[in-house]
Amino acid sequence: MIEKLQIIQQRFDEVSDLIIQPDVITDQKRYIQLNKEYKDLSVMVEKMNQYKTLLSNLEEAELLLKEEQDEEMIAMAKMEIDSAKEKLPKLEEDIKFLLIPKDPEDAKNVVVEIRAGTGGDEASIFAGDLYRMYTKYCQAQNWQVSFVDSSEGTAGGFKEVIFEVSGEDVYGTLKYESGVHRVQRVPQTETQGRVHTSAATVMVLPEAEEFDVEIDMNEVRVDYFCSSGPGGQSVNTTYSAVRLTHEPTGIVAQCQDQKSQHKNKDKALKVLRSRLYELELSKKLALDSEKRNTLVSSGDRSAKIRTYNYPQGRVTDHRIGLTLYDLPNVINGDVQKLIDELQLHQNTEKLKEAGEVL
Repeated sequence: MIEKLQIIQQRFDEVSDLIIQPDVITDQKRYIQLNKEYKDLSVMVEKMNQYKTLLSNLEEAELLLKEEQDEEMIAMAKMEIDSAKEKLPKLEEDIKFLLIPKDPEDAKNVVVEIRAGTGGDEASIFAGDLYRMYTKYCQAQNWQVSFVDSSEGTAGGFKEVIFEVSGEDVYGTLKYESGVHRVQRVPQTETQGRVHTSAATVMVLPEAEEFDVEIDMNEVRVDYFCSSGPGGQSVNTTYSAVRLTHEPTGIVAQCQDQKSQHKNKDKALKVLRSRLYELELSKKLALDSEKRNTLVSSGDRSAKIRTYNYPQGRVTDHRIGLTLYDLPNVINGDVQKLIDELQLHQNTEKLKEAGEVL
């Protein structure tokens, strides 16, 4: 492991020098990539320095224990040795995990799409509940949430809602939420008091940069139309809403949130680019999952990942068999416990895979 750490230190020094070179600063794509690498390496180098300091302290204390005659100094040396030996295993595990190549998508912002599934009006209401749950969670993380488009349900909620989230390591945190979410409760529309099961699909797409996906605008049909819903006269009577259709794939993206046609087009283009990027990414994930069991982050849209059971006040994540009897807090945005457990499970699997290499 020490050899690997030396290589990382060399690369850190190299990147530190590169990001201040004028030719790198003018190359935006390379500069962004190197800045991201510098940030990741900084975390690793900090842990590495802690590890080296701890090893050095342990070595000095053991040497002192052999040579020292003073009882007080011997006691201090023993305390130093015990402290170092207690901290080293945890630090080694942290470093082993940091040595595993990170998913380059994790640092990206995301486009989240929530669609009502089976269950009629109740599914739309549940989609609205999920939208509120995620927006509250994102706000608690100090991430920026930007509404893109929606289609409202007839009894409330949404048939479909799309929004962007930007911040630090957003995709790495929210990617576990992709899949089918089920709700079991007595619907507002039910008069008999029977528990129904409804569903909504959540898709978390890594937001593609312009240099990730190049779109030939000659292959995109652009349609302009009047926005629907609230917004006043100017929104509903001008052709500010934009729909983009990527003709080779048939993928459609639209936005009507902004009063400006230009801003709506930019947002729709961002969604279209992310959907095309996710299409390629899902093909890669499918190939990867054939080689190994990728468990949680495969983003299988048809997989039922979580159930929200109101009569029992529980939330169950089926991928890792975790049940929390804390539904009111979870649906109000406190999903961190679920995400932490999913990340821990994933990290444990990665460490097992990397065990032979490290």
